[in-house]
Amino acid sequence: MGITARGVGLLVAAVVLLGAGFRFAYPELTLLGAAAGGAVGYAALVAAWRPRLTVTRRADPDRVARGEPASMALTVRNTGRLRSANLLAEDRCGQRTVPVPVLRLRPGRDTEVRYDVPTDRRGVVPVGPLRVTRRDPLGLVALARSYGAAVPVWVHPRIHPLTAVPRGAGRSLDGRVDGVPHGSITFDSLREYVVGDELRRVHWRTSARVGELMVRENVDTSLPRLVVLLDNRAVAHPQRVGGVAESFESACEAAASVVTAAHRADLPVLLLTVAAETLTSDGEADGPLGPLDRLAAADLSDDGDAVRAATTRLRQDRLGDTLIFLTGPGGRDELGHVGALRGAYPSVVVAVFGAAEPTPPGTAGLVVVDAADGAQFAAEWDGVRRW
Repeated sequence: MGITARGVGLLVAAVVLLGAGFRFAYPELTLLGAAAGGAVGYAALVAAWRPRLTVTRRADPDRVARGEPASMALTVRNTGRLRSANLLAEDRCGQRTVPVPVLRLRPGRDTEVRYDVPTDRRGVVPVGPLRVTRRDPLGLVALARSYGAAVPVWVHPRIHPLTAVPRGAGRSLDGRVDGVPHGSITFDSLREYVVGDELRRVHWRTSARVGELMVRENVDTSLPRLVVLLDNRAVAHPQRVGGVAESFESACEAAASVVTAAHRADLPVLLLTVAAETLTSDGEADGPLGPLDRLAAADLSDDGDAVRAATTRLRQDRLGDTLIFLTGPGGRDELGHVGALRGAYPSVVVAVFGAAEPTPPGTAGLVVVDAADGAQFAAEWDGVRRW
């Protein structure tokens, strides 16, 4: 509860009038002071009354690519028995506020407001809660309350179409690794038959020996597995335009494009970040975040020494066949750690965004793509043949 400047002035006047009335025995001054104090007390009681409002909101849609239109529909319903007089409401949408007309809303009636959600920047735009301010008729006291929960609108990075798909890596028993254009099925193990298994997968010789039906388990050993490593360190993206690291935005667009292309080609893909992810959303997701949601919520980290730990983890786990490292101008000093992963990953490709000068050829023995933004990365992607 907050007392307005008018209320503070009236309260001070009430104290002065009461003091002067009692001190100099003027009943008129005492009466005026009591009336002024009573007015402030009445204003506090009126403002303290909590209106019964139900707030529902619907994002259309709640997930968009950067630059695509998105809107929010807000409905406020008066579920009480009294008219919601002397109410001012505004809804929070990112960094701005939107006025909502609820003044003198009748019982059982509702009002709806639809407005555009800004999608000019990648990120998670928090929408809500509705802030309702109640004032007394004299404007002495104002009390603000929040209604409804905040709803996030996920603004994904732009996705640029990619046509090239990395080849698989066929591994033989002698350790040789060969490039193959598509996946191939290879025998892996035997297990007991369960209802629903295809009879053509039954291994009859083993079944006759053990006395039960055994079926073959196959695995696609050469199916390309992509690992996208996004450099989210602040030192890797030192340049700022209006407080925004454009090289990091371009790297996020490239990551989103690779992940989307892999999903469309039914290829397994894993999105990782160099430093621990920090989400910028004020809202909560319904479940585990998908890759595009993670890219929408990704932010830069101050952990400048995270490359060594990330590459060590990648070398130990060997999570895929093709490693795609996306970084900024400040990440070229760490390419030696990435180049050391060539023994664990048959194909390693590096993309550097926003660098003033091109990366010297053959740096750390890697294939390096210099791109100004995500669109140029997509245009040069087909030229990368080291798969």
